Amino acid sequence: MAAFERILVTGGGGFVGGHLCAALVEAYPRATRAMLLRPGESGGHEGFAAAVADLVDEAAVDALIARLRPDLIVHLAGQASIGQALHAAELTWRVNFHGSFALGAAVARHCPAATFLFASTAAVYGASFRDGVLSEDAPLRPADAYSRSKIAAEGALADLLAPRGRLIVARPVNHSGPGQRNRNFALASFAAQIAAIESGRAAPLLKVGDLSKARDFLDVRDVVDAYLRLIGKADDLPEPVSIFNVASGTAYRLEALLERLRGRSKAQVDIEVDPALLRPGASDLASVACDATKLIDATGWRPSHDIDDMLQALLDDARAAETQAAQASS
Repeated sequence: MAAFERILVTGGGGFVGGHLCAALVEAYPRATRAMLLRPGESGGHEGFAAAVADLVDEAAVDALIARLRPDLIVHLAGQASIGQALHAAELTWRVNFHGSFALGAAVARHCPAATFLFASTAAVYGASFRDGVLSEDAPLRPADAYSRSKIAAEGALADLLAPRGRLIVARPVNHSGPGQRNRNFALASFAAQIAAIESGRAAPLLKVGDLSKARDFLDVRDVVDAYLRLIGKADDLPEPVSIFNVASGTAYRLEALLERLRGRSKAQVDIEVDPALLRPGASDLASVACDATKLIDATGWRPSHDIDDMLQALLDDARAAETQAAQASS
């Protein structure tokens, strides 16, 4: 297992970041750990010191990296919602590309031998999913600003870091589970609506988008496990730039996943399609799934949480959030 002394995480206050930061504290208890926070932002894991800078402020990012000189950077920060990206292309490019470029350039200047894990996305394959379950060699045929900005960031980081450092690009499929409370994501929205209906704070009508699509889903805890394994194997990876799908290889219809959640509901829940939740682009793909053989061969990773584990944990977390909201409003 690779040893790291100075760790920097961006996006540590987010859904995946909360799980990953806790795992990094356990895996590297002696390391100095810092989390990038925007000016005025608070939160994050108590095992990480705050490192304040706006990711799109190149001078501030450069100064921060010059001071910290991390030997491991885990870059999670970015515009994570494809739906939001459809209506905020400029912001998406500023954060996903310009922010990644600023960070990569600073690392190349001040700690070029560092290991850098970049959380990209399986959405970069875009229209290639029409050909079936995809490996890392599949053509990149992006369908939206979100995936185009991620591809651009992958390329920029490879050019900036490859000469001396080690870049690991992770392309995860959709992931959900405990802690995902952003209603811009389908399963989190379903769970939150069910919890609100159960509590009586919402009418028994769950609004959905297109449920006919099938998507590869992982539990966030398995995604974090994959990231940790890749980080731990960094010194053994044969190439300075390594790309890995993080996926189960199985696509589940959203309709079927919603029915599994409804089956766990303590209340009667009716369904209504909301036109505002229908979106073009990548969502036109009937099925999205990736092959993670390369990741499995390199690290021995396998998902340890099945789809029902993930759904139950997601719903339990939504119920806890609903209870907190109800108490706060009473």
